[in-house]
Amino acid sequence: MATIKILFIGEIVGKCGVFCVKMLLPKIKKEYGIDFVIANGDGATKGFGLGKNHAIYLHKLGINVLTSGECIYYKRDMVEYISKATYILRPANYPKTNPGRGWMIYQINSKKIAIISLLGQAGFARIHLGNPFYKLEQIIKKVEEQTKIVIVDFHAATTSEKYTMFHNFAGKISAIMGSHGKVLTADATIFKDYTAVICDVGRTGSQYSVGGLDSEIEIRKYLTQIPEYSNTKCKQLALQGVVLEIDEQGKALSIDTIKRECKEEFRDRERNSIQDK
Repeated sequence: MATIKILFIGEIVGKCGVFCVKMLLPKIKKEYGIDFVIANGDGATKGFGLGKNHAIYLHKLGINVLTSGECIYYKRDMVEYISKATYILRPANYPKTNPGRGWMIYQINSKKIAIISLLGQAGFARIHLGNPFYKLEQIIKKVEEQTKIVIVDFHAATTSEKYTMFHNFAGKISAIMGSHGKVLTADATIFKDYTAVICDVGRTGSQYSVGGLDSEIEIRKYLTQIPEYSNTKCKQLALQGVVLEIDEQGKALSIDTIKRECKEEFRDRERNSIQDK
């Protein structure tokens, strides 16, 4: 039985995260025989949100689908652009009338795959969306007649909400990838011999940082309680994520975490092609 291999890249943080994708993605795709690439791009532009230019550039680099989270509308040009870009997904539990789409069915050679983006309810002070559990149930009913291969990016702040989601949908869909924590967790496994899960797929960008951001600024914010703009960091760069293998019936056969160091040094000359707008 034929299988497909999917690379899910952990949240891309800033221009240094974009640089990691540029340097490492071709090698990883070749090494693992990847058929399809998904990445969370919620922090690709300055660590908060996804700008139009970064989205287009990441797509050209070989990312088939960009999922997101609570920051998807932070960049004004994305609010205007997202409805035109079928490769970008905002959380499906946003109001139906919002710009963009929360799920799509894509073609991989002769196979179809459904990708769904969802945002958790706990831990987000600025945003309160519809119940992701009910929303996912509704979407599954819509896609199950077209494909059995279903991948979810659950962008959530707490492990309890993520694991509740895992257990609730184990055996019903192919994979649920947790994101938002920006730390690659060690719990990648397959539930009920069917559904691949991981609490967090990690981040792509600086590893010597606070979630890809400058540690000095983040420390100062905690000590003083004075709001301050964060800056991304470009030290000890790496790409994190997972590789999934799924059969035609939508069953996950394997899930393997990857953490690949970017040995190339990021230099300011890259700003001509990787702009933090």
